[in-house]
Amino acid sequence: MSRAPAQLPLGVGLRDDATFVNFHPGPNATLVGRLTHQLEPEGEPFLYLWGAPGVGRSHLLQAACHAASDRDMRALYLPLEELGHFPPLMLEDIERLDLVAIDDLDRVVGRPRWEEALFHAFNRLRDAGKRLVVAAEAPPRQLPVKLPDLASRLTWGVTFHVQGLDDSGRLAALQLRARGRGMQLGDEVARYILHRGPRRLDELFRLLEQLDRASLSAQRKLTIPFVKLALGW
Repeated sequence: MSRAPAQLPLGVGLRDDATFVNFHPGPNATLVGRLTHQLEPEGEPFLYLWGAPGVGRSHLLQAACHAASDRDMRALYLPLEELGHFPPLMLEDIERLDLVAIDDLDRVVGRPRWEEALFHAFNRLRDAGKRLVVAAEAPPRQLPVKLPDLASRLTWGVTFHVQGLDDSGRLAALQLRARGRGMQLGDEVARYILHRGPRRLDELFRLLEQLDRASLSAQRKLTIPFVKLALGW
């Protein structure tokens, strides 16, 4: 039986649907492969992901934690968008874990206490032979890091640009997510949602959740007239 990913007392957990199986890689196939391989003994100890909001950075970090759990490894997901206003006490003793995934790094960059804590945490993870994956909106050399030693550490790993999907990729991702929820989303309806909906995939997925609830409540299939009604379009 696999162990659940380590949970913070603050209640930060993982989305059940944030898995590699539920992620349409598109141009990010190499990155997904490296994240999966990171959990192997010969895997890269440190990976750095950057990209615009909505391209799937958080999904990939959580997927890595799920994959680690499936291998009976202990993993921790730290979204600094939610946790950055706390003192960095959650970084203490993280070298006891097998994988640490730090999201939204840019939210704490420039804050001396956080930068110092991150620097020491990175060193402890490296010395313990553990795995680290970090995500931010910008590549490491473009982050306004004040602590030179931390800036140096951020360039140690392999850096990947998480790229957005084109329209065909967004269509495939939307239908993949729908299948994961047990929904039948035909091409015509999916294209209509893409045409009328927001550009960001995470916002489209939230619309899909809304449609799923509405469809179950009304016991109706997803058709363009029903989508219009359910979403007020």
